[in-house]
Amino acid sequence: MRPVERSPRPRALSLLSEGEITVRGRLPWSSNGTFLVELCRGEETGRAVYKPLAGERPLWDYPPGLYRREVAAYVVSEWLGWGVVPETVERDGPLGEGSLQRWVDADFGEHYFTLLERPEHHDALEAMCALDVLINNGDRKSGHSLLDSDGRIWGIDHGLCLHEEPKLRTVIWDFEGRPVPDHLMEDVVRVATATSPPEGLAGLIARREIDALFARAAALVRRPFFPAARSARAFPWPLV
Repeated sequence: MRPVERSPRPRALSLLSEGEITVRGRLPWSSNGTFLVELCRGEETGRAVYKPLAGERPLWDYPPGLYRREVAAYVVSEWLGWGVVPETVERDGPLGEGSLQRWVDADFGEHYFTLLERPEHHDALEAMCALDVLINNGDRKSGHSLLDSDGRIWGIDHGLCLHEEPKLRTVIWDFEGRPVPDHLMEDVVRVATATSPPEGLAGLIARREIDALFARAAALVRRPFFPAARSARAFPWPLV
């Protein structure tokens, strides 16, 4: 099994899609309303991150409904087969429509810069970097890379992604100029040559944004190297 592949979690998706939602509190350090919730479906329980439309701050360059981009990033990650993004669904919740993403039990003392120091994590970080290029991630802070209790790395907070205009802002520039690994490029080629997007993506983002996703995949196929930061605007703030 390739380092970035993950087994599907149908039980997690069922719990996210069908579980009863109880809000436990607002998560700190988030610019938008983001809530920790508990889910219950029969004897099955779990936690999730709930991002309702009602908690979003309006942005001049993104339309309302950033939570749909959270779901779209998961759809693209699964389409590629990389499993970078925790299971995420669109649902109506106690505060209205929004996204639910499986809570990652993580060591919150770890983040991109600490993970980068350990070569055993580089394969996963390269996959995250390639995903960010493809989805045009406009806000990959260091703290958006989580190390779970099984030693797996997950990417979270994808509300600012999949815009049709160049918006890439990330802390992951350490691989710049290096070839994208062949096993990742095989999946990028598959996406670039697909005749249609994955099921459900069209309901989450606009057609022009889907076309831009295909164009970015094709561009990466033509030049299969990690890009370089062109200016200070390519870095988010704060970095962590």
